[in-house]
Amino acid sequence: MTDWVRHALTRKRVQRGRVVSEEPNQMLVYVVKFALGMTAGLVALQVAHLAILHAWNSEVFAAITGLSGTVMGIFVGQKS
Repeated sequence: MTDWVRHALTRKRVQRGRVVSEEPNQMLVYVVKFALGMTAGLVALQVAHLAILHAWNSEVFAAITGLSGTVMGIFVGQKS
């Protein structure tokens, strides 16, 4: 599998002695990719803010923390 997000969200369970893989919904994969892209963009914004203004932006950090928590919750919830 070349799509690492889809691979990370794929559920594997044992059913009657066989390993059964359940592929995630395509919309879930798109949402996770979007959230990861937004998190990377916000991290770049925070680094630029630090480099140019030499100050920490707590609002951008709160957005990064919220998106990271959402993505981690999706991964944990999908695997269980």
